[in-house]
Amino acid sequence: MLAALLCGAVVFPGLFCSFRKILKLRFARWSDADAVCVSERLVSSIHATLATAAGVTVASSCRDVMTDSHWLVTGFVFFGAPYMAYDIFAMYLCHYHTQKVKGRSPADSSHSLQTVRAFLLKDWMLVLHHAALLVIFMPIVLFLRRGLGDFFVGCMFTAEFSTPFLCTGQILIQLGLDNTKLHKINGLIVLLSFFTCRILVFPFMYWRYGLQVGIPLHRVAFHLPLQCNLGNLVVLAPQIYWFYLLLRKANRLYLRQSRQADKDKPRTD
Repeated sequence: MLAALLCGAVVFPGLFCSFRKILKLRFARWSDADAVCVSERLVSSIHATLATAAGVTVASSCRDVMTDSHWLVTGFVFFGAPYMAYDIFAMYLCHYHTQKVKGRSPADSSHSLQTVRAFLLKDWMLVLHHAALLVIFMPIVLFLRRGLGDFFVGCMFTAEFSTPFLCTGQILIQLGLDNTKLHKINGLIVLLSFFTCRILVFPFMYWRYGLQVGIPLHRVAFHLPLQCNLGNLVVLAPQIYWFYLLLRKANRLYLRQSRQADKDKPRTD
C-alpha cells in the first residue's frame, strides 16, 4: 500500500501544478488567484470522481454489509490520504492569492502566520473536515475496523459525488457566468446530489443493515453500539449545516435574479 500512498502524493500536487501552468498559459489575462482557485477545484473534482467510482464499486460488490471486503477500500484510503493534506495547502494558496487580488494584503506580501491565521479563521470547517479524515477516519478504516464494514466505507466514499458540481458552480461564478442557465441547472444538481449522497446516504446505510439482520429501519439505531451512532452523527451534522448554507445561497441567488428580472421588465403605465 506504500505504492498507493506515494502515487497519491505525486498525482494530486502534480495535477495542481500542471493545471496552474496550463491555465496561466491558456488565459494570459487571468490572475494568479484565478489560476490557483480553478486548479484547486479541478483537482478536487478529479479526486471526488475517483472516490465516487471507488465507493460505488465497493458498495455494489458487498452483499454482506458487515463481513464482505473489497481491496479498493484500503487502496483508495492510502491513495486519497495525501489529497487531504495537499488540498489544505491548495485552499490556503487560493485564499492567499485571492486576498492579494482584492487588495487586502500588499501585492509583494509574503506568507506569514497572520495570513495562515486568516485562512484558518475563514475556512476552519473545511480544514477541520480534512484534518479529521486524516487523523480519525483513516486510522479507523485501516486499523480499528478489524476488516468489517467495507460496504459502509464505500457508501462514505460516494459522498464526494456532489463535489464536482460544487466546484463547477464556483468556477462559473469566477468566470462571471453566475446568471446563466447553466449555473442554475448546476445549482439544482448540487442540491439534489448533496442531499442524496451526503445526507440520505445515512438512512440508506441503516436500512441496508436492518434489511440484512431483519429489523425495521426505525429500530436499527437501537440495535447498533452507541459509538457507531455517535460517529455517524458527528459526520452527518456538518453535512446538514453545509446543506443549509447551500439552500440559503440558492435562495439569495433566486431573490437577486427575481429582483433583476423585475427591473428589466418594460413598464406599461
